[in-house]
Amino acid sequence: MTIALTARFPELARVPRLALGAFPTPIEHLSSTGSRLWVKRDDKSAQPFGGNKIRALEFLLARVSPNEPIVTVGGAGSTHALSTAVFGCRAGHRVLVGRWRQVMNDAASIVAESIEREADAAPVFRNPVIAYGWALAHRLRGASWIPGGGTNPLGMLGHVSAGLELASQISGGSPDTARCVVVPLGSGGTAAGIALGLHIAKMPVRVVAVRVVPTIVANKRRLFSLARRTGRLMQSFGAPPVPPLPHDSIEIVHGAYGGAYGQETDAGRRASGRFREAVGIPLDATYSAKAFSVALDRAQREPTLFWLTFDPRMLTR
Repeated sequence: MTIALTARFPELARVPRLALGAFPTPIEHLSSTGSRLWVKRDDKSAQPFGGNKIRALEFLLARVSPNEPIVTVGGAGSTHALSTAVFGCRAGHRVLVGRWRQVMNDAASIVAESIEREADAAPVFRNPVIAYGWALAHRLRGASWIPGGGTNPLGMLGHVSAGLELASQISGGSPDTARCVVVPLGSGGTAAGIALGLHIAKMPVRVVAVRVVPTIVANKRRLFSLARRTGRLMQSFGAPPVPPLPHDSIEIVHGAYGGAYGQETDAGRRASGRFREAVGIPLDATYSAKAFSVALDRAQREPTLFWLTFDPRMLTR
């Protein structure tokens, strides 16, 4: 299946990819929330559930040898961990997940229970350092590494494709006037990859990244480093040189964080309620509700597209 990345760069078709998703994902106009707000439905990217992590896993799982165990890390209620467990198991791998404690909300608690059912082992440690150490021990015993959040240059190829996909949809008139794309900012792969894809397509659309993790992880220096490394990886497979991201192509919003990963906010609760009224599905408090609260505000000032990275079908497994 051709995706936007390989349509733009046929040279990259030789990068191994395990087709998990169905792309492009649709864009819907949220007319009930105002005339200048759209949503990119990445929740519809795959079965049994979608979400943004599918795009990275297509590349990350493709390089794992058959029957080889895989190990990853994340918070106790990490959607990346659940996606890796489900799709890794479907691909025939034992999945090991080293997790750490976080502030738990309703969605995170349900996801955490699902991880424990789906993964071969999913202990929860006191902090990320211990979890990473546990994962390293398994890597030394032969497990293949899937980075936290699925974020490294290889996984980010899926998000560059997402940016190119969106650019094509905007050029086709859906939506024809969006000026910013609002996404949650965790490990950074989604925001940096989409920004890079839009830049490659010469689409004048800014990525507004809503921080939901500490600044030691979510900062501009890291995002631009990820984009540069991804561009170099693309070039190593034969793609033309990728122009560097302009400094103003990504804006980080810090005010929606709430003080802790997973911490619910009043603005997020209100935003989730408005999204449910408009679309009929809930948002998770860790990522999407915080991002949508910012999207609602931005849509008062400029045409805005909200990127839905969470699939509520995760909560019904």
